[in-house]
Amino acid sequence: MLKEDVGHDYAVKLVKDEIEKYKAGLDKNKTKYKIVEETEQPDGSVIMTIVSSLILCAVYLIFSDGIIAMFGGTVNEETFRHSKEYFFYISLGIPFYMFGQAMNPVIRADGSPKFAMISTLAGAVLNMILDPIFIFAFRWGMMGAAVATVIGQIVTAVLAIWYLCHMKLIKPEKADFKTESAIIRKTLTLGLTSFLSQISLVAAMAAINNMIRKYGAMDSIFGQEQYAQIPMAVVGIVMKFFQIVISIVVGMAAGCIPIVGFNMGAGLKTRVRELFTKLLAAEAAVGAVALIFVEFFPKRLIGIFGAANESSYYTDFAIHAFRIYLCMMIFACVNKACFIFLQAMGKAVESTALSMIREIVFGVGFALLLPIFFGLDGVLYSMPVSDILTFAVALFLIIRTYKELSAERKSKPVNSSEPVSEAS
Repeated sequence: MLKEDVGHDYAVKLVKDEIEKYKAGLDKNKTKYKIVEETEQPDGSVIMTIVSSLILCAVYLIFSDGIIAMFGGTVNEETFRHSKEYFFYISLGIPFYMFGQAMNPVIRADGSPKFAMISTLAGAVLNMILDPIFIFAFRWGMMGAAVATVIGQIVTAVLAIWYLCHMKLIKPEKADFKTESAIIRKTLTLGLTSFLSQISLVAAMAAINNMIRKYGAMDSIFGQEQYAQIPMAVVGIVMKFFQIVISIVVGMAAGCIPIVGFNMGAGLKTRVRELFTKLLAAEAAVGAVALIFVEFFPKRLIGIFGAANESSYYTDFAIHAFRIYLCMMIFACVNKACFIFLQAMGKAVESTALSMIREIVFGVGFALLLPIFFGLDGVLYSMPVSDILTFAVALFLIIRTYKELSAERKSKPVNSSEPVSEAS
């Protein structure tokens, strides 16, 4: 067992030294066991990604009208027409998008996080460059925005394919792309937590969009044909800003995953606790900064998303939506960090439960319930109310996790006279 006060780099060196000593002391001629330096076995991830993406693409294209309606894209005829046009081209890009995203962690695991970042940024930057060209110069409208996005996704996918052919640790061969049922089952089991988290978020968004469409039509202003699309468009902008903030939160939390894994494996529970504390503080700070923007500068945020010259009804509702919908950003950021950190600690049940409670029980539940009493504003209230109640659950899990880490520390005291490491 390593001492808690050992430096990180030194701890890594000690672990490596122990492995080397074990290898050196092992008589390979007299033992039935063998140390395998590198193991290669097919995991089928590439084939699984390609097959599932093609199936999803086909489903999207076949059931496009129903999916658009599910997410509130039938506010009026114009909204439906634009939604259908954008949805068609985006659906064609699903295989490229999924392949690029699936290979990104593979590239990082191969020891090339910079290339993983560059491949993602290359597609995103190209998308931003092509958007104004296709939309305004070529006058392609919604089709131009979608095509620009798909081209960016293709670039990311092509870079991923190039990297697969030039990997550092292994050289993929034809046999490596075979699928094995046992590994597929394990892969699907491990990915279930993230899948449930994402699909519950989709369910929550579907509920919110449909309630906006329903209760927006009952509003005295937004019930008019010329203003009918305003609530949906505004909430779309608000959610875009929210996604930007949450992307920062997820990036910070995901960066802790390998650190948590190493320290948990080395038995350094106190470090995990300290990292958890620092992460929660950092995520709360991100939420506080975002909260300042949404409460004090909502008009500027609206302008960033190209809606500065809209009608006064649009601007007023956008300011109103920003200030209500995102007023609990600090809790939202802490909740997301807690979900990811628990998953990194191997607490899949708690992590999944927290995510499902947030999105399904609270997210969908309050989106359906509150508009009954508060009309269109009830949809906006559903977000902060869900975040507050989810934080109450997250706080319970945070306290329990702290107690577990503290109990682990107390049950395994480290005497200063003990050696730094023990050979088992």
